[in-house]
Amino acid sequence: MPDGSEKVTVDRNTQLAVDRTILAAERTYAAWVRTGLAALASGVGARALLAGTLPSWFGGITGSGLILFSAFCFTAAVWRELTTGASLPSADFQRLPVALLLAINGFLVVISLAALVGIWLLKA
Repeated sequence: MPDGSEKVTVDRNTQLAVDRTILAAERTYAAWVRTGLAALASGVGARALLAGTLPSWFGGITGSGLILFSAFCFTAAVWRELTTGASLPSADFQRLPVALLLAINGFLVVISLAALVGIWLLKA
């Protein structure tokens, strides 16, 4: 016969599962941002690296593809962080603020678009 202590254990296990879910979502967000930053740097680097060896349009297209992919990654990072699926019970700590996510990733998308314009307008 259960004595009531098992219910506390189940509730604590549920609470810990919610915490792990939130932390996993934040790791996924960080991975999207990290991938976007790498793609942004690779896009700018590809344009500069290919400038002397291949036609300039090829370096521009390669760099553009990588930079557009970086903008996609920054957008997907916010989307994945905000759409968790089913609503979760309250956690032991707070999630990242939505305004902070939108501000940081919005800034990164603007940087990506500026880099996209830069690789086509600036001569290497």
